[in-house]
Amino acid sequence: MPNVISDSSGLIVLDNIHMTFILKALYGKIHITEEVYHEFGKEVESWFEIQSVTNQNYLKMLNTLVDLGEASTIALALEMENSLMILDDLKARKVATQLNLKFTGLLGVLLKAKQQGIIPSIAETLMKLKAVNFRMSPAIVQEVLRLAQEFD
Repeated sequence: MPNVISDSSGLIVLDNIHMTFILKALYGKIHITEEVYHEFGKEVESWFEIQSVTNQNYLKMLNTLVDLGEASTIALALEMENSLMILDDLKARKVATQLNLKFTGLLGVLLKAKQQGIIPSIAETLMKLKAVNFRMSPAIVQEVLRLAQEFD
């Protein structure tokens, strides 16, 4: 299983809809950086492992390209073997792609949760995400629903 590292945006959104349990069910342990922990702004459960980025110079350089939370997530992924980031920010995803790092987004996490029977419906979860102003393009929503075999 990969070392899963999450940025703050997915954590905050899942917390807002009371569904962080999905992360534990899928991955067991989630790594977050100290910066992400501070952005999250509240205590985390014991299955989160808060870690410091070792290479602070690299973190500073990445932070010139993306926000601090995303920069720290990418920097930690570079330091960890077999990592998978949960990352939704487009700029951060482009940087991760350039660095040949693996990532998924929140909708990819939800699709995997549906496929593994952790959640019964992606459509219901997408409605909850919309209610907390999580931005999703209609095309991406349709593709996720198609992949989940939930057609509206």
